[in-house]
Amino acid sequence: MGLFWSLKPENPLSRLLKKDVMNSPFQIQLKLSELQPPLKNAHSVPKASLTLERWYVAPGVTRILIKEGRLRGALFVPPGEGKFPGVIDLFGGIGGLIEFRASLLASHGFVTLALAYHSYEDLPFVLEKVDLEYFEEAANLLLRHPKVLGPGIGIISICRGAEIGLSLAIHLKQVTATVLINGPNFIIDVPHIYRDKIIKPTPFSLHLQSNDVFGFAEFYQVYAETGCKDSRYFLPIEKAQGHFLFIVGEDDKNINSKLHAEQAKEQLRRHGKNNWTLLSYPGAGHLIEPPYTPLCRASKLNSLTTAIHWGGEVIPHAAAQEHSWQEIQKFLRKHLVPVRTSQL
Repeated sequence: MGLFWSLKPENPLSRLLKKDVMNSPFQIQLKLSELQPPLKNAHSVPKASLTLERWYVAPGVTRILIKEGRLRGALFVPPGEGKFPGVIDLFGGIGGLIEFRASLLASHGFVTLALAYHSYEDLPFVLEKVDLEYFEEAANLLLRHPKVLGPGIGIISICRGAEIGLSLAIHLKQVTATVLINGPNFIIDVPHIYRDKIIKPTPFSLHLQSNDVFGFAEFYQVYAETGCKDSRYFLPIEKAQGHFLFIVGEDDKNINSKLHAEQAKEQLRRHGKNNWTLLSYPGAGHLIEPPYTPLCRASKLNSLTTAIHWGGEVIPHAAAQEHSWQEIQKFLRKHLVPVRTSQL
């Protein structure tokens, strides 16, 4: 699979994302050529070539577009009879409706809701607040589906999505298993609102932003004077009733995710809880995605004028993606599928 995870973008600010997961695969051309001496024609006719198709959805998985009340998303349902564990999939600042991870999880036996919450259709383009009741409505919609096992659901989340995922795990009893990929343990820059409660964002110091040698922005130090050391800003993770899987890329240049996961782990430990697992990957960057996805070192977001350096080294990042994907599925099954004991 190194032919896939080692791919490099022609435009260094490109991120390989599958948008239409149902109707078309990625088509990847492989060509086998003889190694040419430096002075000979490097564009000789290949000895052999073929086109591989990489699908992001298994046969029989169905996609249901969700437009119910204010909810916007896409629900992916595995084939077959019986009930399946339910999961909500949350991405971060990229916005829009991102479906490729949800379709892959459904292909492995999870009813998965790819949930949009900004920059999509009639949702706010600029996120000014996080209304947790919106996500609560999504959790209840998922639990009402006849193929969802219940009584709890899982969340898989990254970056700002992980910030929201942590907040949901604290406030919603429906959430029993939460995967947090490179997220903070505090509120970043817009308030969270739940009923009559407002959780204010953490102050940051923009002068602590740095740039790499290519001029790409690095934000992992901007909370060094606040959220990185002042427990007043930490979310009360100990109030969560479910379980957590922290996934950390130690070369994350966007968020100091290793520190934040360690802080959250210690907070749980101080309150006598052991409802967490921490997977920390040296050399992995911020965008830990499903296996064999090429590393995206830097890209732009619609909300920012500058490109962001996400970090990561090609080989260890690929290894982290492959290992964490299996661990995510094990974790979700362990905490969402009840253990049946024999009555004999």
